Amino acid sequence: MNVLEQSSTQHFIDIEDRHGAHNYHPLPVVLSRGEGVFVWDVDGKKYFDFLSAYSAVNQGHCHPKIISALVNQAQTLTLTSRAFYNDKLGAYEKFITEYFGYDKVLPMNTGAEAVETALKICRKWAYEVKKLPENSAQIIVCDGNFHGRTTTIISFSGDTNARKNFGPYTEGFIRIPYNDAAALENALANNPNVAGFLVEPIQGEAGVYVPNAGYLAATKALCQKHNVLFIADEVQTGIARTGQLLAVCHEGVKADILVLGKAVSGGVYPVSAVLADNAIMNVIKPGQHGSTFGGNPLAAAVAVAALEVVRDEHLAQNAARLGEIFRREIGKYVEKSNIASLVRGKGLLNAIVINDTEESDTAWNICVRMAENGLLAKPTHGNIIRFAPPLVMTEEQLLECVGIITTTLQEFE
Repeated sequence: MNVLEQSSTQHFIDIEDRHGAHNYHPLPVVLSRGEGVFVWDVDGKKYFDFLSAYSAVNQGHCHPKIISALVNQAQTLTLTSRAFYNDKLGAYEKFITEYFGYDKVLPMNTGAEAVETALKICRKWAYEVKKLPENSAQIIVCDGNFHGRTTTIISFSGDTNARKNFGPYTEGFIRIPYNDAAALENALANNPNVAGFLVEPIQGEAGVYVPNAGYLAATKALCQKHNVLFIADEVQTGIARTGQLLAVCHEGVKADILVLGKAVSGGVYPVSAVLADNAIMNVIKPGQHGSTFGGNPLAAAVAVAALEVVRDEHLAQNAARLGEIFRREIGKYVEKSNIASLVRGKGLLNAIVINDTEESDTAWNICVRMAENGLLAKPTHGNIIRFAPPLVMTEEQLLECVGIITTTLQEFE
């Protein structure tokens, strides 16, 4: 990289640093274009994207079908608010409810909004259907969770960095260990006012923590036994990322409330959704929840196209097949490595645990070096590197990326 290129990259970094809030710590790469599994920086350097905007770009960057839907609708009608009907929302609602097998959807924009929506629906159901005393409803959550960064959500987060100095916190949550059905059973037995259990089928931000086989089925059964709603946060794990359309599908579980976001739009536009059957969703009446942009015609058109791509291009099957190859090939390296101690994941949501402390910068330095070698990934929890490429990746591309990853790790042995 010459002096001119360095100044170009630094220019954009400096502008963000000077004028933007410092609420993120990006790798020192400035991206300007994307196509499929690739992105390019402002200097023209090409990278494999192995983060997919935290699994929002499952369908690949700028998928032509999704972009076409976006452009066509943007030239016709973008926003009506929900004060009026529009000709796209009903078709989208019919499509997505049939796609995932639910009676109704409540459309929102971001993942955190969708989680907040699910919590509100759960509480309202608790008072109006389960008949809990007003203001008594408790929702059980898990240690290590990541559901967003709103005030309510950080109130039950164990991440001190996301939580500290943002109080006072919202009450009404019980935190239990993740991947521990017995802990849920105990919490349900000792808390008669529990309304719901909010869980990530795989904890992505915690480092792609995959629970033991049977955990999801066991916890769903416990929720049914105690008349408690099973709420699956599939914002990151949904839309074919783990090798099934939804991560709960690996155990044949249907959530009572399903929370979706990110790849619902293929990363093209903010779209999220909360799905439930009539017995739950019908507690919401006009004026009790909403969003100016939620359900706008642009979002509806984009989401239908994005979900059609997942179905028509068999992205869940591709994720399952390539994920097996990735873990097998990386596992061979990990067996003899001093720097990498473990590879884990499901489908194309995987992570490598680096043999160092969470406070170390080893994983960060590895990611910086991988970027220099043409692959973008990011640490989570200090010593874990998450790998989540677009699901349109080919086996040949995947094996090339495995080579980049192992070559880079070798430099740190």
